[in-house]
Amino acid sequence: MSRDDTLHTRIWLEQPEPDNPFAARVAYCHGYDVFGEMLGRARWVEMLYLLFQGERPDPQQAALLEALALALANPGPRDPSIHAAMCGGVGGSTAAASLIAALAVGAGGTGGAHEVMVARQWWQRCGTDLAAWRAAMATPEPEEANTWPALEHPPGFDPNGATTPTTVRQALSCCATLSPGPHLPWLAVELTALEEAAGLPLSLAGLAAAAFADLGCTPAQSEMLYLLLRLPGAAAHALEQTAYGFKRFPFYPIDLGGPQGVLR
Repeated sequence: MSRDDTLHTRIWLEQPEPDNPFAARVAYCHGYDVFGEMLGRARWVEMLYLLFQGERPDPQQAALLEALALALANPGPRDPSIHAAMCGGVGGSTAAASLIAALAVGAGGTGGAHEVMVARQWWQRCGTDLAAWRAAMATPEPEEANTWPALEHPPGFDPNGATTPTTVRQALSCCATLSPGPHLPWLAVELTALEEAAGLPLSLAGLAAAAFADLGCTPAQSEMLYLLLRLPGAAAHALEQTAYGFKRFPFYPIDLGGPQGVLR
């Protein structure tokens, strides 16, 4: 009986050292020599694009991905995923546990990676057809059964918002200028009409979904990249809270009902 011991991947090719089969002498990513040719010449976002898309980005794609990565790098302490990482840090959790907490909390359907995936599916279905977007928001198609509960709002729009945040507008203006199109430039033009149809303001998750569409990412790739690109902020805030300690942790006021009143 034969057995196939080959690891099947189209992404990566290694050649082992002659004296150590567990160490790589050379490593290729989609045909590019990572350590012999790319290192010191390629940017991190170019490697990221290459890993997911199988080809190097053109300058416009690289610029868009870099701008998006910067916009997503730190959602800030208001974001539940960052707060989860902060809880891990102040509680003395390991580095991995703090990041896993951020991933778990930031994976869902309200500003999380699942919402980005669904929003990317809507971009795939509606494209730059305003009538299609209005129809989709008026009578949304039921989602396929999966791990996540169905969204209760149009994906990519903030169910708790009243107006588009300034930071989202700034990010849209920048990314639309850098984008090869067609989705982000169209979104920048039709933003008011889309927000009126949704009855909600655009969120950063919605902007990210449009950017991933312009980068040629599938919905699944968009979900994964969104999770990945938000981790730097989670890591930094977890480390900061570890150093501060629990006495300086920003808890919300808690009424314990005792003679001291509110614990702050």
